[in-house]
Amino acid sequence: MSHRATIWAIQQRGLKPATKIVLWFLCDRHNPDFGCFPTQARLAEDVEMSVSALNEHLARLEELRLIRRVRSHDPRTHKRQATRYILGFEEGFSQKPIPETEEGFERTESEPPDNPTPESGLGAISGFPANPSPDFPDIHLRNPETNLVREPLREPVKEEEDTQARVPISDEMFLDLLGTLGLDPAALPGWWQGWPPRQHVQRWRDELGLTEAEIIATAKASRKDHPQPPDGPKALDRGMQRAATRKVEDAGRKRRKPRPVSDPAAAPITDLPAFYADLVNSDRFLPTSMISNTMRDAMLARGLVTAERLRKRGVQ
Repeated sequence: MSHRATIWAIQQRGLKPATKIVLWFLCDRHNPDFGCFPTQARLAEDVEMSVSALNEHLARLEELRLIRRVRSHDPRTHKRQATRYILGFEEGFSQKPIPETEEGFERTESEPPDNPTPESGLGAISGFPANPSPDFPDIHLRNPETNLVREPLREPVKEEEDTQARVPISDEMFLDLLGTLGLDPAALPGWWQGWPPRQHVQRWRDELGLTEAEIIATAKASRKDHPQPPDGPKALDRGMQRAATRKVEDAGRKRRKPRPVSDPAAAPITDLPAFYADLVNSDRFLPTSMISNTMRDAMLARGLVTAERLRKRGVQ
């Protein structure tokens, strides 16, 4: 920070507020011993504006002959180095325009020209017309960014990987299947050769949920209706789908709770005198009003009970 530079910036008149803010922060970055060379990203952050808008204000300051920009490149790596800003109060800063074009400022012998040279690409770059260096044709492009908010990059959402690895079927199982279907491994039809039929059988296991033993059993059962060996694995798809459906239904039945077995319905009472006589002769509870006079006479007439037993049970 240089107090002399910031005081000089405050003393400048006739500038727009935003342009004067750029000049003040530029002077705030000035070092009395080493000069002023902040990066555009740092300067744009200080003045809180985009790099494109910052360059417009810098070009205006250069047009008003308050600053001069000198850009350079590393001679070995050819990378752009930090721009050197020469402020109007510094020694060697000339206010006289160039006689040829009356644009810019008069240069000293040690300063590079405004138009970059084809040999080195060095030189100041301002808002004035300039021919970019053939060696560095893209370094003079201005970044027309307008968004001041630096949004973080979003990492692409990764899809969840399948937790169950696709394990291929074993050669032993495939040979057992061929033998069950009556196929000779040494002379297989075209649809049973290579890796496609193995993947087809693998889908029966992985997608339909059949075990290898269930696949073999289903293939064996299919020989009853179709004695001839199938031309390819697709001929067994319908049978495998039915086997998978039965497996799901059987599993559902096992998961269901068994219904409680209801007590068998009592047999209807056809002989009422015998029913009441059995109740009178037993020690079970007998309400006195349960047996009518008609039922009492019927039991006595048939000899099912005695009058003494009725009196003991409270039946009049």
